[in-house]
Amino acid sequence: MPTLQALSLQQKGYMLQVNVIRDNKDWVLERLAVRHFSGNNLVDQVIRLDDERKALTLQYDQNRAAQNKLSQQTQELAKAGDQEGLEGNKKQTLALKITLGVISEQLNKVEKELMDHLVLIPNLPHSSVPQGHAAPDNVILREGGVKPRLEAPALPHWELGLKYGLFDFELGNKITGSGFPVYRQRGARLQRALISFFLDYNTAHGYQEYWPPLLVNEITAFGTGQLPDKESQMYAVPLDKLYLIPTAEVPLTNLYRDEVLEAVQLPVKMTAYTPCFRREAGSYGKEVKGLNRVHQFDKVEIVQLTHPDHSYEALDEMVSHVEELLKQLELPYRILRLCGGDMSFASALTYDFEVWCAAQQKWLEVSSVSNFETFQTNRMKIRFKDEGGKKRLLHSLNGSSLALPRILAALLENNQDKAGIAIPGVLQGYFGDQRI
Repeated sequence: MPTLQALSLQQKGYMLQVNVIRDNKDWVLERLAVRHFSGNNLVDQVIRLDDERKALTLQYDQNRAAQNKLSQQTQELAKAGDQEGLEGNKKQTLALKITLGVISEQLNKVEKELMDHLVLIPNLPHSSVPQGHAAPDNVILREGGVKPRLEAPALPHWELGLKYGLFDFELGNKITGSGFPVYRQRGARLQRALISFFLDYNTAHGYQEYWPPLLVNEITAFGTGQLPDKESQMYAVPLDKLYLIPTAEVPLTNLYRDEVLEAVQLPVKMTAYTPCFRREAGSYGKEVKGLNRVHQFDKVEIVQLTHPDHSYEALDEMVSHVEELLKQLELPYRILRLCGGDMSFASALTYDFEVWCAAQQKWLEVSSVSNFETFQTNRMKIRFKDEGGKKRLLHSLNGSSLALPRILAALLENNQDKAGIAIPGVLQGYFGDQRI
């Protein structure tokens, strides 16, 4: 388990969240219910533990003040040569030291218990998040593109990959295991073409490109909400207490951990290409065949840190940004607003993008675009100075632009004909050819 409790509550920036829970208990429970998350007992425990923390903190401060007063008196008595007074002060100072030690131990225990409860509470859904338990309850926002009509026999992408030598699952299984495909020749070139196109598009729209580490420490994974919620889905390196990243969002957002930005620096816009790693525990059956669900995959990510007043404008901008990528790839797509039960632990509002795979006759998710509001920045203490000089938490957002395996699957399936596979015009310069 992560040793996150080693950091104090104040270091983790959690005092604000406790105050929100305390001051708005009924509203917090109402929003948690949208997620179908029963938080009554957890919220009550948080408030109780915070009461204990406040009481112990007051006791500590009072005894610390008394200790400081005694220290000042000791100096005065020493100057006056009052040995009897010095002896009395020494006994009182020793008693206060013992008392402070006991209170400090109790305070650390309560803070740890409070942290243990707080990290179990997910983000509060935005007011526009629909009620619902799972994917069937998501709301379709809009659709775009035209579903192709394929000539029989239309092949799924895993058969196309084998036919044209684009990727090899058996080789991946040989050198690593199931869910680790090897891309080869024109398949590898198409991967590179997609990555370059996505990065060029993102940087042309103001996103600064990074190439971050693929391994992160526990505090970094905690900051974006991967720990402790998704520990079972992450690949770990226990000896070094490191984790392979599930998305570039994790290192990118943490670049600004513990930073205080000036308002003129906002918004911060970042993009990166990285391989991503997810265990996908419990995945099986036809839904995971081919590239539909793999353990290692390539993805280009966009991340924004924004002023709280403008984060939902930024979210709309990011949704349009990803939508334009799909339009340029000429892929049929739809955008869904996720219901409370289908959102990630850290999200306040999420839009999913799905593309139509014509041979499989199914929609596949290729991107999630989310606003986390202050959930992540509260954990990471990412703040800015407002016009009055007050330090406030920023809002963080991220989106896939895009995840490659299912994009590749859709491109192959939708563009196949008897002569091969057509490459969309926007990719031909990157790929170096018009067809496979």
